[in-house]
Amino acid sequence: MSRRSLPTVLLTGFEPFGEDAGNPSWEAVRMLDGARIAGHRVVARCLAVEFDRSLKQLRAAIRETRPTLVICVGLAGGRAQLSLERIGINVDDARIADNAGAQPVDTPIVADGPAAYFARLPLKAMMLALREAGIPAEVSQTAGTYVCNHVLYGLMHALRAKPRVRGGFIHVPYSPEQAARHPGAASLPVGTVADGLRIAVRTALTTDEDIRVAAGATH
Repeated sequence: MSRRSLPTVLLTGFEPFGEDAGNPSWEAVRMLDGARIAGHRVVARCLAVEFDRSLKQLRAAIRETRPTLVICVGLAGGRAQLSLERIGINVDDARIADNAGAQPVDTPIVADGPAAYFARLPLKAMMLALREAGIPAEVSQTAGTYVCNHVLYGLMHALRAKPRVRGGFIHVPYSPEQAARHPGAASLPVGTVADGLRIAVRTALTTDEDIRVAAGATH
């Protein structure tokens, strides 16, 4: 089977935002562009850090690649682990403006959509596989209310009529270069993040039913 005829995994990262010149989510994702994982070909796409444009780009990428798995990746500066997001909620509440200057407050992502969507990934199995490889990982109960949550909710809304397509979102920490400008903040090298994403993709593709282990939060 030729590489081009393989089923597709769509991975997305984000462009830089704020004062940062780079974004480790995209830097790690693009390292896997064209990779072959568990009989699938990875296609990487970069999304704008903009509420409006990010979902248009994501929907176009889904139409183009017709993936069997979609994992969107974003930066969560201050977190110390790869955060496997459990849920996206139907609200934009931006503490800061996006790269286009938009700052929606208490605005539904989909006016008539459900309150939330759960990710369609074997999160617990992915968490354990990452930890076994020495990469810190957690199941996260909140993706925030900024563009990352907007994309997670929008992704799952787009996949609502595609039950065979799995999808979800992973937050990643600062790169060491970014953390140097934020004293005391945790970081992971971009190469380590890319290795973690490879493990996450492989686990998602090869796990039919998730593992039942505790990974919740008390607050």
